[in-house]
Amino acid sequence: MADDLLDMAPETASRRAFLKTSALAGGGLVLGLMLPTASRVAQAAAAAPLFNPLAEPGAFSPNAYVRVGSDDQVTLVVDKSEMGQGVMTALPMLLAEEMDADWPRVRLLQAGAHEAYKNTLLGMQATGGSTSVRSSWLPLRRAGATARAMLVQAAAQRWQVDAAACSVEAGVVRGPGGRQARFGELAEDAARLPVPAQVRLKDPKDFRLVGRPLARVDVPEKTTGQAVFGLDMQIPGMLIASVAQPPAFGATVRGFDDSAARAIPGVHSVHRISDGVAVLAQDFWTARKGRDALKIDWNPGPNAALDDAGIMALFRKAGEQPGAVAWKVGEGEAALAPAAAAAGAKALHAEYALPFLAHATMEPMNCTAFVQKDRVDIWGPTQAQTMNQLVAGKIAGLPPHAVHVHTTLLGGGFGRRFEQDFVAQAVELSKASGKPVKVVWTREDDTRHDFYRPANLHRLHAVLDHDGRLQAWTHQIVGPSIFSRVFPQYVKDGIDDTSVQGAVKLPYAMPNAQTRYVLCNTPVPVGFWRSVGHSITAFTVESFIDELAHAAGADPYRFRRELLVHGDQRALGTLDVAAREAGWGKALPAGHFHGIAMHESFGSYVTEVAEVSVDAQGQVRVHRVTCAVDCGQVVNPDIVTAQIQSAVVYGLTAALYDRIDLHAGGVVQGNFDKYRMLRMDSAPRVDVHILPSTQAPGGLGEPGTPPIAPAVANAVFAATGKRLRELPLRPDLLKT
Repeated sequence: MADDLLDMAPETASRRAFLKTSALAGGGLVLGLMLPTASRVAQAAAAAPLFNPLAEPGAFSPNAYVRVGSDDQVTLVVDKSEMGQGVMTALPMLLAEEMDADWPRVRLLQAGAHEAYKNTLLGMQATGGSTSVRSSWLPLRRAGATARAMLVQAAAQRWQVDAAACSVEAGVVRGPGGRQARFGELAEDAARLPVPAQVRLKDPKDFRLVGRPLARVDVPEKTTGQAVFGLDMQIPGMLIASVAQPPAFGATVRGFDDSAARAIPGVHSVHRISDGVAVLAQDFWTARKGRDALKIDWNPGPNAALDDAGIMALFRKAGEQPGAVAWKVGEGEAALAPAAAAAGAKALHAEYALPFLAHATMEPMNCTAFVQKDRVDIWGPTQAQTMNQLVAGKIAGLPPHAVHVHTTLLGGGFGRRFEQDFVAQAVELSKASGKPVKVVWTREDDTRHDFYRPANLHRLHAVLDHDGRLQAWTHQIVGPSIFSRVFPQYVKDGIDDTSVQGAVKLPYAMPNAQTRYVLCNTPVPVGFWRSVGHSITAFTVESFIDELAHAAGADPYRFRRELLVHGDQRALGTLDVAAREAGWGKALPAGHFHGIAMHESFGSYVTEVAEVSVDAQGQVRVHRVTCAVDCGQVVNPDIVTAQIQSAVVYGLTAALYDRIDLHAGGVVQGNFDKYRMLRMDSAPRVDVHILPSTQAPGGLGEPGTPPIAPAVANAVFAATGKRLRELPLRPDLLKT
């Protein structure tokens, strides 16, 4: 029945307001609803609690569906990909709360790919930007309230009583005289009723599910191995592909000898594709053995001499121009000179550098595709189903709607699975071979052929007056633009918003401030990396704020607090809680030091205090991280805690260990021996404190990552007196 719903829902998505039908096998009630994207979140959050779906202007095309079956099962069909962020639990919780549904009978079903599921912010069906819960907060609650009202009305008509005399609890409608009926018994009758013009949402004080730490519904299958990830796909007649890709950015295949590969038992065929040469076999290890036997003559291309020094020289040259103004407060940079000339003023200057970073998802890139005469099927871990359809359709010579995307669970996304390179490889090879093909990358493939977090060069200037008060602040960012590659229409007047986010509209009260951006692309492909620009700008902004505090002779926490008293109060709240819970200013174990950083991203505020020690060899050890988060109203506090902890570990790995080094136009690092992950024996204790809030929900998948690197770097300064202005925080930097 769920499959029936998936097949019919997009095709019937033409009516305004809620769509209902009982045409499904087994009967039931189906509601279609619109989930707004981030561009509509603020508007939705300000909406009145009374909802009139028929009053919404314009054409209505649902992008989510609710089904109440005669078997009492409540199914939510939504297009969001589950990559560990908990949407399979959080989204049905919103629906079940307003329905008063029986929680064990509620589930989320992954939708297929269709125009009806388009994310209007991105112009496509995609998951990212920490928007899943933010965009669903009101619509899913309204859908639940609407379904509840229709089920209650069906019961009231059956019993010939006033609907106001009925109540609902755990999927059962109760009426006067002890009458009761389950949702499943009422679903067909409810489907015949008109959609109510208005429904009233619950007051949050009456929530029974939302705000509770309910167990995640995807955990049992993941822990027992029953969950299906991309690498788990098995299609009858399927071949496995291993692809030899260029050793340098821009390199191409000049020619190859595949005779040794074809001679290996089990090798099916060898194919030249757009970005390399692939070996197809019955199993992965045979395909990999065949790939290793290939003799490929690579044309090194125009970037064969590219290295790290060349990238930094490019940035420094580009930084000679001022760049486009992304943000200005007061007199901006014009205030620097007069402020510095005042008696007792202190002028500070700093340069920060950040490297390219790989995503390093635990599940390497993979995709299974089957190209047939009139359709393409794709099975895989993806964040961008519409892009899958466009890319696969172009390769197969079919319209996008002929491409059927079956989204699996994702073994980590972090923005990497928004890309289409691994999908294109599978489609090309299936078309060439006439067979279903699963492309499987090795860890080395994954590290050396990523779309990397952009490297950056930052120059900051500030002036403190004779009392240590901030008078002027300027920030120049030099680096590649992600949008210029994927969404060039969003680069306006030289500004890529993803490159400056976190360096504009700062929560601190500043009388004069200005941020400029110099767009400087390189041959290295860049893409969205967990928290995108925020992971870069938080390090530079919060490290420089710390430098100002020490120059002013002020405590770093108190210095920030003074800037926030007249600034953003939600930011101030997280700052105070994190400092208090970490024991800021109190005695620490010998050799331990605190560092603090605060950052807002994706509608959520996070302050982190890192407790750090540095040994005689310069090795940095993080013992404890105290986090305070204001993410608005909370759906599931356990998911909040897990996401913040995960984000800290992800960001800490990058802060302590990782960088992508370039040599001869390609990436040096391959496996985890050179591109390290934070291991359990080095992981700190991470305490998460959630601030109560009545604000609309903020994002959670990403906001915990940006503050960790500056918090640790600031603690390292407290421990050693050395200010590290580049990442990772390497021991050799502390010895210079």
